[in-house]
Amino acid sequence: MRLGSGGFNAGYTVGFVEDDGGYAVARSGGKKLRESSLVGSFKRPVLNMELYEFEGCPFCKKVREAISILDLDVMVYPTPKNGATWRPKAARIGGKAQFPYLVDPNTSRSMYESDDIITYLFNEYGDGKVPLGLRLGPLTMLTCALSGVARGGAGNTARPSKQPELPLVFWAYELSPFVKVVREVLCELELPYLQKTAARGSPKRQELFAKRGAFQVPYLEDPNTGVYLFESTAIIKYINDTYAA
Repeated sequence: MRLGSGGFNAGYTVGFVEDDGGYAVARSGGKKLRESSLVGSFKRPVLNMELYEFEGCPFCKKVREAISILDLDVMVYPTPKNGATWRPKAARIGGKAQFPYLVDPNTSRSMYESDDIITYLFNEYGDGKVPLGLRLGPLTMLTCALSGVARGGAGNTARPSKQPELPLVFWAYELSPFVKVVREVLCELELPYLQKTAARGSPKRQELFAKRGAFQVPYLEDPNTGVYLFESTAIIKYINDTYAA
């Protein structure tokens, strides 16, 4: 539906190189298939940006795709319908409950409107070139909306929860369907999390590989309990068991 938007970093390439034992898509005959991209040459934010958004919003999806393409880590504050935790905060600091809402402490900029956010992100943390799939106006919005229809509104409405003392850490990227089902639960429970974005071509794939001996998303770390988990079904069960009220 979205033709891979949000699944690959800007300037994604893949090719065989000598196998050094690090992260690889595949290995054969002393060679490994290495993914790379241009994001290592882009300006990186020193402080994590804050994104107030909710799962079923097509405007929010556009912004999440841009974040994945640019390999940006962000603090996500879920704002599902009827949410009483982060929606009021967003309205207080921004002046209205409209989403997505981005706050960048690196530049003291904050903004609504998905197109404005996307243009800002590519100008500030990319090469200034917004991909075609994010600038097709009504067609972009239609395909973003249709991509979530099969999920029947999952992740859109708040459920009672117990808020963690520290934000969770969630390794993810937009295109993965396994990430999406976890993100739906995080959104319903209004659980804040640092998204470590790692689309295809991300240098952070090697970071997780070095830490755990494998790369796979979704991957969740909970600094409140010391638990870390791969596998969407295991993560969802843990989140519900630990934080659903």
